Amino acid sequence: MASRPHPAEGEAVQPELTGFRVALHNFEGPFDLLLQLIHAQRMDVTEVALAQVTDEFVAYTRSLGPEADLDETTQFLLVAATLLDLKAARLLPHGDVDDEEDLELLSARDLLFARLLQYRAYSRVADQFREWQRDARRRYPRAVAPEERFLSLLPPVALQHTPESFAQLAASVFRPAPPEEVQTSHVHQVPVSVPAQARKILDILKLLGAREWTSFGALTRECSVSMEIVGRFLALLELYKAKAVDTEQEEALGELRIQWTGLDVDPSVVASSNWD
Repeated sequence: MASRPHPAEGEAVQPELTGFRVALHNFEGPFDLLLQLIHAQRMDVTEVALAQVTDEFVAYTRSLGPEADLDETTQFLLVAATLLDLKAARLLPHGDVDDEEDLELLSARDLLFARLLQYRAYSRVADQFREWQRDARRRYPRAVAPEERFLSLLPPVALQHTPESFAQLAASVFRPAPPEEVQTSHVHQVPVSVPAQARKILDILKLLGAREWTSFGALTRECSVSMEIVGRFLALLELYKAKAVDTEQEEALGELRIQWTGLDVDPSVVASSNWD
């Protein structure tokens, strides 16, 4: 006779949910323990005689007579059907399978095992509910008021709010919040006029003469703040658009060189349309 498996040392054994016990040639014990061994892969489902298990369960329910539990019977049918499907899938050959039905059975093997795990999870939850219900019977609500000597320990409750103040509080909760504004009062920027910067550029270029190259650094050497340099660059773009200056740059991020074309333009007219 084959040795009957037992739970490994230190392995948690689930409490027996039912009184149904199985007696096979390779296993004897509670039905829940059989499921636990199959789940832990300590026992192959193909070695379980499901027909004998079913016969023993039928005999077990008949012995109970009118006291048979319908929920217990339903759970057994679900688990037995799952084990039967799982056993059928395990008995299929593991080689190349061309039949689509066999492929579906093989792909459903994990799903069948998941159904067995789901049953075990529900069983554990039921155990927890039973434990909570058993513990709840040990708790009783207080049926009497506190003793007189404890009543003076708490100070009297003084309500400092009136119905009107609660109404105002509720109205303030539902009142839309004012839009957030970005404060710029701490930012102090020197105003820069682009037309004025264009006039300064032309004055410098005219002193050099037409077709005489100079660098952008030379045009901004007298600038004291970064905003003035930005304004002078924008003015240079406006003068280039008006064909009053030519520019060249031999390489990317290299030195920018500028020359006056000789065309005399009014900077206030050229740049004022976009920057005034």
